[in-house]
Amino acid sequence: MNDFIINLVASGGYWGVALLMALENVFPPIPSELIMGLAGIEAGKGHFNLWVMILAGTIGSVAGNYFWYAIGRSFGPTRLEHFVARWGRWLTLDHREIERFNRLFHRHGASTIFFARMVPTVRTLISLPAGIFRMSRTKFLLWTFAGAGLWNVVFAGIGFQLGARVEEIDAWTGPISTGVIGLIVLVYLVRVIFWRPARSDQEAS
Repeated sequence: MNDFIINLVASGGYWGVALLMALENVFPPIPSELIMGLAGIEAGKGHFNLWVMILAGTIGSVAGNYFWYAIGRSFGPTRLEHFVARWGRWLTLDHREIERFNRLFHRHGASTIFFARMVPTVRTLISLPAGIFRMSRTKFLLWTFAGAGLWNVVFAGIGFQLGARVEEIDAWTGPISTGVIGLIVLVYLVRVIFWRPARSDQEAS
């Protein structure tokens, strides 16, 4: 996989980086840190412009995230309600939690999307609920661009400074990504074990 990424960045340039960053958000195992690190390295060699590389990667990131946003938007909150009614136990969701998520994306959607773009794995997953709860399309695109752009500036800048020592990027970002995935799985397992649906007002009385 790494050889494929290296070759596509070197031969495809801006278009290759945009394509890889779009695919990275559809197939998360492709590491965005490595893609943008390599983009920075190629820019450091004088083969490409650093800022155009960052822009290309950011456009690709937005495209990949919009893929999941569009799926979530087509699914919608009504279908989610029906889905949760049947599978809520394993999703650890009930009607009240759906309402909380709905309020979150309508009141704090911009900051949620922006900061989620800084967290490995979550940075891709967050687009699906943003679409489901019908976050403003304009806000979603704007704040995804801003968050992804900042992320890409950081890793392209690291690559630009490191030169050919790209393995140093993966050496410390790889364990972080693995740790985040492990934490998500652990939190889910704990929720499955201890989660109980909220009692309705009628049941409480």
